Amino acid sequence: MDHLERLENQSIYIIREAYYQFKDVALLWSVGKDSTTLLWLARKAFFGKIPFPIVHLDTSYKFREIYKFRDRYAKEWGLDLIVWRNERALAEGMGPGLGRFQCCTALKTEALKEAIAFHGWKALYLGIRRDEHGIRAKERFFSPRNEDFTWDYRDQPPELWDQYKTKAAGEEHFRVHPLLGWRELDVWEYIRREGIPIVSLYFARNGQRYRSIGCEPCCRPIASEADTVEKLIAELRASRISERSGRAQDKEEAQMMQKLRALGYM
Repeated sequence: MDHLERLENQSIYIIREAYYQFKDVALLWSVGKDSTTLLWLARKAFFGKIPFPIVHLDTSYKFREIYKFRDRYAKEWGLDLIVWRNERALAEGMGPGLGRFQCCTALKTEALKEAIAFHGWKALYLGIRRDEHGIRAKERFFSPRNEDFTWDYRDQPPELWDQYKTKAAGEEHFRVHPLLGWRELDVWEYIRREGIPIVSLYFARNGQRYRSIGCEPCCRPIASEADTVEKLIAELRASRISERSGRAQDKEEAQMMQKLRALGYM
């Protein structure tokens, strides 16, 4: 068994274990490379038909390519897709111009809380990785949240010898992270091996590409000639630049991600 097979087996085990334990679950799909890889693994875990909803938090500021990709593959893969927006905040004019922290809190964190409260999900699958951001290194595969969906990064359960906390206490809600131990390079090598379709923003056009994608006003491309998965992998092997260097919220405030995650953000 090679490295990618070990990662795949661990992720599929976590996906199945969470579904067995919680049943009322959903998977968050940003349409980025990580969540699309997670979606692919969930399809493999359940032999092509995912038995729970796929949720896209729509801030209304995503790239056009993201919406096209989402709609195409939701149909092709037979997904039970739920698109959720914080309509009240949008109607009141919320957007990136009012501040990155305020915008992310309203259109992502609060939208996610609304969706959980409305649908009653006991756990959510997310495609986050420890190597992507320093605050995510503090996460667990099964990460409890309190009744307000907040995350106490100082009080996380130990996960020794692949033993996970999967029993909720009272009104606890869980975030499940099957890709937590993957690296960025692992994801791209798995995409290459599996032939996973990926939104075109990741591939170079006119000497630029996006390494990390989210809302269009908050993302900046990097200089690159990598217009295929093979070239992209070769570029990553040589790069010493942070994966999220093009994400505005990461530059605006060093502890912003920690604040957002403590409030219930992804």
